[in-house]
Amino acid sequence: MLVSLIHGLLICAGLIVAIGAQNAFVLQQGLRREHAWLVAGVCALCDWLLIGLGVLGLGALIAQQALLMEVARWAGAAFLAWQAGLALRRALSPHALVAGGAGLASWRAALAATLAVTLLNPQVYLETLVLLGAIGAVQPSPLGFFIGAALASFGWFFGLVAAAGWLAPRLASPRVWRVIDALIALILAWVAWRLASGAMLP
Repeated sequence: MLVSLIHGLLICAGLIVAIGAQNAFVLQQGLRREHAWLVAGVCALCDWLLIGLGVLGLGALIAQQALLMEVARWAGAAFLAWQAGLALRRALSPHALVAGGAGLASWRAALAATLAVTLLNPQVYLETLVLLGAIGAVQPSPLGFFIGAALASFGWFFGLVAAAGWLAPRLASPRVWRVIDALIALILAWVAWRLASGAMLP
């Protein structure tokens, strides 16, 4: 179970810890102390539900079909390699994560905005339902994989809120993101290689 948990933790962390609208939104709410814990909780809960549906639902169905599993394996490896390439390109031309935009006065507005920035991104479904689902379903312990992925999501979103004041000036530094994106590129490239070589499959 520990190996599966580590796989889930690393893969999800590599996918989630990247500059994007969702991370900028969570950081923004953390800095403003505007329904920040609600926002982090909704982001984490959406991840948990989608990853759980993938690992225990769609991923399990894919794992039962040899052809679909091969397609998911190579498509997943290609997708991770592409993401690693994007992270490497960001590391070579780093950008900052800067919170901005208008404030959200009510918790309903914050909830609606969080759901929109989380669920209206098609890539989230590819990453959670298909990619993480297919990999997680064939782990020695799918539950361990899910727990690891959930911990990565929980730690990142709640960590952004809890440390928003400390993180903001540092995440606004392109130099810091150069290091973060280089680490993301290494993790995703390693996972892509293990997936392509069959090391993460039974």
